[in-house]
Amino acid sequence: MQATAPRVLLALATALMLAAPAAAQKISEEQAVATAQAALEAAPVFDGHNDTPGQLRSRLNNQINDFDFTDTLPTADPAAGEGAMHTDLNRLKTGKVGAQFWSVYVPHNADEAAAVQQTIEQIDVTKRLIARYSQAMRYVETADQVETAMRDGRIASLLGMEGGYSIGSNLGVLRQFYAMGARYMTLTHNSNTPWADAATDNPKHGGLTDFGKDVVREMNRLGMLVDLSHVSEKVMMDALDVARAPVIFSHSGARGVTPHPRNVPDSVLARLPENGGIVMVVALPRFINEDLRQWDARRNAEIARLRVVHLGNPEAAATAMDAWLASNPEPKSTISDVADHIDHIRKVAGVEHIGIGGDYDGMPTGPVGMEDVSGYPALFVELARRGYSQAELEMIASRNALRVMRAAEAYAASVADALPIETVINPPAKPE
Repeated sequence: MQATAPRVLLALATALMLAAPAAAQKISEEQAVATAQAALEAAPVFDGHNDTPGQLRSRLNNQINDFDFTDTLPTADPAAGEGAMHTDLNRLKTGKVGAQFWSVYVPHNADEAAAVQQTIEQIDVTKRLIARYSQAMRYVETADQVETAMRDGRIASLLGMEGGYSIGSNLGVLRQFYAMGARYMTLTHNSNTPWADAATDNPKHGGLTDFGKDVVREMNRLGMLVDLSHVSEKVMMDALDVARAPVIFSHSGARGVTPHPRNVPDSVLARLPENGGIVMVVALPRFINEDLRQWDARRNAEIARLRVVHLGNPEAAATAMDAWLASNPEPKSTISDVADHIDHIRKVAGVEHIGIGGDYDGMPTGPVGMEDVSGYPALFVELARRGYSQAELEMIASRNALRVMRAAEAYAASVADALPIETVINPPAKPE
């Protein structure tokens, strides 16, 4: 028995040694690159949110007949302090982007009628851009059309509305935007709508109003994706209570990594498997890097302090602020930060509920190494380094997004006989 014990221990130790490398072994850089490349070849990136249409409005006043979307690097204007756009056909190709939700965003406008018109203008300019570059892009409205376009080597181009004020608090307008091609709507932007609270505004409604819940129901009936980026946690919960189709977060991170109100709390992530929705992870540095978020708070506090200390002397305040900035350099966000958010969502909700929603051209710059849309392959290499399989990377890149689209379309088909909801938030006054 004494002679057998060492052999048993040796066998056990050998088994543990063989098992340990399988758990702890790191993938080589060559393997990581090969895995990422294979994944993106099989399933190109389906990006949930790009603000190029907003750039066309702010930079060009939507006058695009002479605009070159093949290469937008010359759009930089250093004299005006304006960098180049993040998006063009060359960099989309480098970034392995196969499908794109173009955000037909307009700034928050309390005049909802004006917002309706402006959104129509953004739909127009986006469709015109897609048509001008039909050799590279294809306008699509369904999941099947997305897959066909990608197989044909075209960037499948869809429309997503950002900011519920764009419907003028009217379900008839919502239906017409769907008819124009809008396939998701973000219920709010940075400010509350008359029927939903935003994440970055003081709560007014305590979540969704009754009309807001009807908005979600009607979007489900139509097959329009309900986008919960930008909304308050209570609106997220209310929407999940009402929704009968998967929801999306078109460009958000995980609040468990960076507690920014624009990110998704674990309480909501835990409900995603039951709903079937996805978080399309954002690349905006201030949403994904807590050091940077805290630095912003300190900077803003110092600005306020110096205005008081140098009251009546703005030049002295500016000089002092320059000195503070020199001594307190801005932290940098990296690709690793984006991957950390993906890791967290995978842990809480599962890999089936992760997508990509960069928010390019809606921010000054992306993280170091992902400054523009060309950086997506680097993110997938980082995920491969962390042990994500090719199948998991394909899910994150586009398969999850396609699944969600198909589920929304299937639900709409299942209720095709249901009548449109006719609720209005502000019934017109009766004539006297």
